[in-house]
Amino acid sequence: MPNELKQKFLDKSAKVAVIGLGYVGLPLAVELASVGFQVYGVDISQAKVEQLKNGHSYVIDVPDDVIRQLVNKKLFPTTDFSVLKDVDAISICVPTPLNKTKDPDVSYITAVVDELVRYLTPNTVVILESTTYPGTTEELIANVLEEKRGFKPGEDVFICYSPERVDPGNKRYTTKNTPKVMGGITPRCLELGLALYRSFLEHLVPVSSTSVAEMVKLLENTFRSVNIALVNELTLVCDRRGVNVWEVIEAASTKPFGFMPFYPGPGIGGHCIPLDPMYLSWKAKMFDFYNRFIELAQDVNGNMPRYVLQQIGDILNEREKAIKSSNILLIGLAYKKDVDDLRESPALEVYKLLDLKGAKVSYHDPYVPHFTYEGSVIHSVDLSPERLQEADLVV
Repeated sequence: MPNELKQKFLDKSAKVAVIGLGYVGLPLAVELASVGFQVYGVDISQAKVEQLKNGHSYVIDVPDDVIRQLVNKKLFPTTDFSVLKDVDAISICVPTPLNKTKDPDVSYITAVVDELVRYLTPNTVVILESTTYPGTTEELIANVLEEKRGFKPGEDVFICYSPERVDPGNKRYTTKNTPKVMGGITPRCLELGLALYRSFLEHLVPVSSTSVAEMVKLLENTFRSVNIALVNELTLVCDRRGVNVWEVIEAASTKPFGFMPFYPGPGIGGHCIPLDPMYLSWKAKMFDFYNRFIELAQDVNGNMPRYVLQQIGDILNEREKAIKSSNILLIGLAYKKDVDDLRESPALEVYKLLDLKGAKVSYHDPYVPHFTYEGSVIHSVDLSPERLQEADLVV
């Protein structure tokens, strides 16, 4: 049966389910469908499913015309998990946020595993893509399926972990051409997982286990978090010393070896960098190990919105104005340029802090026409000369 399954992946006759049709899952489902696989896109959101069925994409990297070409031909969006009993492979791309105490929330993964227990059939490849702590694939998927269904990894089902590497809005690196790391519970699991993903992705990077693959993702984003924190802290030092930190970074970047530029900002946002390092820190505590770099980086980056507030106050004070009642215009609300992603955006925290200080805050972001704040819908304003003239400060 494994050889028959591998052949299905090679000739693209396999049926594949992608669970979770967000920033990761929808582009993955589109790539699979584009090369000829019959793909079931499964999501608990009826609104997302209906939007896709009507030919509209809600993910910035997936154009509407691509959805219209694929839906009801090769891509079948649904909220019905029973389709899992008819597929040869399943990719799980559900969210893994942090809860209020900054501990990992893997409830979306466990909810999917409950559906796998209910519908999964033997000789199916299961690949987890959601960012999580080392050991998750084995503990929450492999062990549960073996305990509740008697499915032995590498014999009855083939379980892998392949961390997503989606960078929303990146025009150069997409799902298709970004190198993809993959580890399997067993060598046979890895062999079949690679066979599936090699049929539609350009470059695969196999590793020795799912735990290694899980750690790879956490290292990538912890690296970024720590280095962003370093340059943010350097920004505070340069500010006190009266040195232009941007000039410092530009000059340091001329070194052709041993240096990689990172840039200061109002904090960190998106679906990875603010969250993923905390998965590693949380897991490490189970082994009586405390990641001081991670905790310090989170503290530095998390306090940057308050530094922005302080800078706003200082600038207004020089003009004999208070933050209270000042007209302040924020340009850009998403966590980075050219995307509509508000997840963990530090601009939201800046907006909140200014509102609490009594400022009259407005914002402009062509990618974010509106957002909800304190139960009210706040709309983006036009960036007109009159609007700029009315503002006491533009941030």
